[in-house]
Parts: sequence; C-alpha cells; structure tokens
Amino acid sequence: MEKTVVKAFELLETLAGMDKPTGITALAQELGLTKSNVFRLLNTMARRGYVRRHEDAGQYELTLKVWHLGMMVLSRLDVKKAAAAHIEDLMRTTTESVHLSILVGGEVTYIEKIESEQAVRAYSRVGDRPPAHCVATGKVLLAYLPEEALEKRLEQGLAKYTTRTITNARVLRKELEAIRKRGFSENRGEWRESVCGVAAPIRDWSGQVVAAVGISGPAERLKPDTLERFAPPVIACAETISRELGYLPSAPEPLPLPEPKKRAPRKAPAAKAATKAAAK
Repeated sequence: MEKTVVKAFELLETLAGMDKPTGITALAQELGLTKSNVFRLLNTMARRGYVRRHEDAGQYELTLKVWHLGMMVLSRLDVKKAAAAHIEDLMRTTTESVHLSILVGGEVTYIEKIESEQAVRAYSRVGDRPPAHCVATGKVLLAYLPEEALEKRLEQGLAKYTTRTITNARVLRKELEAIRKRGFSENRGEWRESVCGVAAPIRDWSGQVVAAVGISGPAERLKPDTLERFAPPVIACAETISRELGYLPSAPEPLPLPEPKKRAPRKAPAAKAATKAAAK
C-alpha cells in the first residue's frame, strides 16, 4: 500500500512538470513503471478529480484541484506563525535581538521580536515604527517596493537622525539597488548611532517580499565584519520562513523593479541644425 501511495505522488509530480497533456507510455517510461500500473493510478486520480483525460488523444493532464488544495493551505499561512521557531533559532545563533517587520504606510512596523539574552542589547518593542530608510529591515522592504510605491515614500522626505542617515533620494536608490543584488541590508548607526543591524527579505508563495527579518544590537558588538558574518544566518532564516509561506526558490523570480525613467537631454537649436547639415 505504501509503495502505491509513493507511486501515485510521483505520478502527480511528474504530471505537474509536464507542459502539455501526456500519454501513458511516456509517463510509464519517465517513472519506470508498467503501463498497467500507470493506467490504474491515472484512473483513480481521474475519479477523484485530480486528472483529466483527453478522450481523442488518450492523454492526461492535471486539473486545478491540486491548485485549490494549495490555495487552501496558503490561506491559513501567517508570517508570525511561520517565523516563530526560526527567529528564536536566529537569536540563539547570533545572540542578538531579532525583529520581524512589515511595511505599513511606508514605514516599518515590528510585528514580532525575540529579545537578546545579553545584558546590553538594542531597545525596541513590538508595534514600534522606526523610519524605514534608516533601519535594516526597513531598507530591505523599501528595496523590493514597486517603483510607484517607492517614489511615493521618497516624496515624504528622508529625515536625518544621525550623521550616517541617508537623506538623499538618489543615494538611497543606489543603496536599495545594492541590497537587491546582495540579498540583505545593513544599518550602521543610521537611526541610532549606538545600534547596528542586518536584515533579509521574506517572500510569500508568489515570490513577492511581504516581510523582513533582521537582527540588531549595540554598535560596539555589531561592527562591520560582524554584520558581514551574521548576514548568512539572517538570509538562511529569511529563506526558511519564505519556504514555510510556500515560496519555492526554484520558481521564477518576480520581474526586476523598473528603473526610474530618465529623460533624454534636449538638443539645442544650433546642435539640431549642425546635425541636419552633417546628414546632408
């Protein structure tokens, strides 16, 4: 019985990977099964509504019932629940406080926090809303915003909190581009001079960034080389939570964010005349 169940799932996964309806012979060869075994499994799946048979060609394909099952699971997923055990592990690994953050109205909101057990640690509370442009989780979330939403946020201005705060929109855009390339962000005393951090994006089943996870702590402990050393476990934590939310790393990534359009410089009248003369 167990072997039959395994074969059924293997058949289901094989059909899911086919880009067109497939016949019994091809499926049997792909799975290393007899055609009679494949036929019986397909008939059972068809009776349960998971497989559709094309009568004219004798080929099979999956129905949307599999998709409906997946959507039922996805509807019950929750970022906080998915992250709970993993952010606890991240705190143990780094010994620093861990934040789970989302964007609300263009600013970060801490929706969960695991406090560091060290005597000296960064102070924050669940529900706090630090400025997105100068904390690690905030910059990661800004980095993956659609262009229109990012532009709207930048129009609100970039307040200065320390000498390290990025207050120039063009400079921040370059920072966000770098974050997308390397997969994590850093805060080096940009909101509070004495606090640094590193964060990575969390994706949902569709590949969209829906939250961020990061660590923060005293700048005297989280020096630049330490931030670099802690980046991999933070990224690994974010990737694990993403998988809990249904994200498959092998799935196609969302399209890259569009760059802001640059207007071509207008030619002076004299330059236009010279161009025409040269063409003649």
